[in-house]
Amino acid sequence: MNTYEFEFCTAALKALPSGALFWPAQSLLVVSDLHLGKSARVARFGGAQLPPYETAETLSRLANDLAYTDAKRVICLGDSFDTLNIQYVLPEADLLTLTTLQAGRDWIWIEGNHDPGPVALGGTHRAEIALEPLHFLHIARDIPNRGEVSGHYHPKATLSLKGRQLTRPCFLFDDTRLIMPAYGAFTGGLHCHNPALTRLMSSDAHAILTGPKPCKIPMHSLVPLS
Repeated sequence: MNTYEFEFCTAALKALPSGALFWPAQSLLVVSDLHLGKSARVARFGGAQLPPYETAETLSRLANDLAYTDAKRVICLGDSFDTLNIQYVLPEADLLTLTTLQAGRDWIWIEGNHDPGPVALGGTHRAEIALEPLHFLHIARDIPNRGEVSGHYHPKATLSLKGRQLTRPCFLFDDTRLIMPAYGAFTGGLHCHNPALTRLMSSDAHAILTGPKPCKIPMHSLVPLS
């Protein structure tokens, strides 16, 4: 598997093609914005029909990343669930997959703005957690602690490549904070040049584009928001 290795606040990290983050020294895999059960929520409120297998696809990628990294700890960085009573909505096969992935691992659910609160799916529920030198929470603070790792915004970036434009989910990071891409299938994204993100990131911030071969690009070199 192609990964992009980089250092953030003295922690040696790996950005995976899927949008997961691996911290080898902690045997820790971090994913953000799974939005499990999104298709069920959208259908409940009469929205556009999404493919019903989006949760299975998300869990399959997570299983592959766990097999590759052999991570013993997992942090799901908020907005992991997208509907109330998720344990009654997800197909039995998906619940079994999730339970199997949790077995033998220290599994932490960080609360997000979409999360319905503690659910009967195992693991530990936290508002945030610090593993020095990094601090994990769902939404970036206006004034962060150094080493802040967050999600919520689903950042994506556009790169001009051989006369065509390529848009992909991305990690954003500078000397102080790191914002994760959305991991869930069919989650959409916010362009990295959107003011909601540019106000958070420093002028020397970089993006790591996800995909078969993750690559780091200075934010200022990316195609601007049109």
